[in-house]
Amino acid sequence: MLRVFIDSSVMFSAAYSNRGHARDLIMMAARDEIRLVISALVMDETRRNLADFAPEVIPALERIFDSIDFEIINPTKEDVIEAAKIIALKDAPILAAVKVAQVDLFVTLDKKHLLDRPELETYVSSPILRPVDAYQRIMRSGINQ
Repeated sequence: MLRVFIDSSVMFSAAYSNRGHARDLIMMAARDEIRLVISALVMDETRRNLADFAPEVIPALERIFDSIDFEIINPTKEDVIEAAKIIALKDAPILAAVKVAQVDLFVTLDKKHLLDRPELETYVSSPILRPVDAYQRIMRSGINQ
């Protein structure tokens, strides 16, 4: 089964709106078409960001967490230090988690720090895509293969 790491920007989007490709990825996981991978940091950061910007959406996020069998990856301190050699320290825990997870795709909405950075794709050995691009790639590849 295709394993897809999603960061807090994607989780936020999926909880905030019941439409869009971030939500499509959640629905694919709910149907056991893909396996979603996150870290404890993704969970905490998403809860914190929703509490600050849209507290009324927290119940929707908790329903997602309760209904999806996420694979949770937590990198070691050493993994984070290694990742910090190629990315800002604040983003290193996520990049380290993606590398440790050895996923097929890493999905993010972070244009400033993560997208369009081939050296990061090389580091994690995975394409780094926006939700729309990940969704299209998954559909093209045939999720039931």
